Amino acid sequence: MSVQEVLGEDPEIVLADKRYEIISEILEMSLVRGRRKWSSSDMLDKVFLDKWLGIPVFLSFMWMLFTFAIETSGVYMTLVETWMGWLGGWFTWIGNEFVVSLIVDGVIGGLGGVLVFIPPIFFTFLGISILEDSGYMARAAFVVDRIMYKLGLHGRSFIPLLLGFGCNVPGIMACRSIEGENDRLVTILVNPLMSCGARLPVYVLVAGAFWSSTQASGVVWSMYLLGMVLAVVIAFLLRKTLLRGEPAPFIMELPPYRAPTLHGSVVHMWERGFLFLKKAGTYLLGAGILVWFLASFPMGAPIEQTYAGMIGHAVEPLLRPLGFDWRIGAALVFGLLAKEVVVEALIIIFAVEGEAAISATIAATLTPIQGLALMVFVLLYVPCIAVVATIKAETNSWKWTLFGPVYQTVLAWIMAYLVVVVGGAVL
Repeated sequence: MSVQEVLGEDPEIVLADKRYEIISEILEMSLVRGRRKWSSSDMLDKVFLDKWLGIPVFLSFMWMLFTFAIETSGVYMTLVETWMGWLGGWFTWIGNEFVVSLIVDGVIGGLGGVLVFIPPIFFTFLGISILEDSGYMARAAFVVDRIMYKLGLHGRSFIPLLLGFGCNVPGIMACRSIEGENDRLVTILVNPLMSCGARLPVYVLVAGAFWSSTQASGVVWSMYLLGMVLAVVIAFLLRKTLLRGEPAPFIMELPPYRAPTLHGSVVHMWERGFLFLKKAGTYLLGAGILVWFLASFPMGAPIEQTYAGMIGHAVEPLLRPLGFDWRIGAALVFGLLAKEVVVEALIIIFAVEGEAAISATIAATLTPIQGLALMVFVLLYVPCIAVVATIKAETNSWKWTLFGPVYQTVLAWIMAYLVVVVGGAVL
């Protein structure tokens, strides 16, 4: 006979009831009733947990986070770009033109174009670490849970979704903590809509090409906000159609407020940032060489007639309504390897060096509205191969593994098209 049969109801419910009975008994013995003196923690919670102020405060903190990351990283991006330019010039002494092109254009040009964005990525992780270490992120989870629960997301979904801001792979793996199968599937399927760190170089590049640093930080913030909003909307639709059911309630403990330490925040920043550096030394290096090869062969052919050109022209008809030509199309296809590869591919295909040069090229190729549509498309379309593989491993289902990329690509095209149409009508 099972425990549930003996108790007559779910054992977890019984345990929860008993737990709160004991808590009530302890409170009766220890609680001193009377006029309570408000602590600084109480006053902060009065604002941060307020049902009307909580969400605006959370959004304000996120906006300040990206403003801090982009404004602070400018000088460091210039230093990295200068160093990469010097490194590329050092290899010109090699007499073999093929080898020079491989090293300078494929490795240093492509990979270096991504490494330039290390400063904003690290400063973003630093800001997130400070918010976590202070105890605020737990409050944000509490505030956001109110909305997520009403729209079909389990309260435990917030942590996997938050991890998705760093990388969707650990975010999806963290869904194992969600007990209900439908709750877990919904969270897995919407997690790739969270804007991972790999997309940040694309945002910074495109936003910096059209807007000032202050305006660009607001545009980048809007991409993260759009991802969160669409994740909740898609979760609601899934709950009403394919994965019906009510999400389970979530009880969480709020940690005390603490003053973040420089050492702790830097360590947490490094732990997240190191994953990006590790990817740069492996996947992105290999991807840069692959893109260079496809953009260089057949030898002597114009760029449009290379293998990269053929790939770009194959997808161009689908992307032309969005204002993207074959070069943007090829870069988006290469972005299936990893979203940072979009920047690598653009640098190699446009045959320019440095962040300033590729920004100027983007500004000459696209309009600001088309640039915004490109950012939206990168946010939403097929996740990288690693994410798709993780979805397969966590769901053990080809149906859901294929469903995710398909619905995301359709959603990406529709949202980008709306940006172009509405933006063109307004402006």
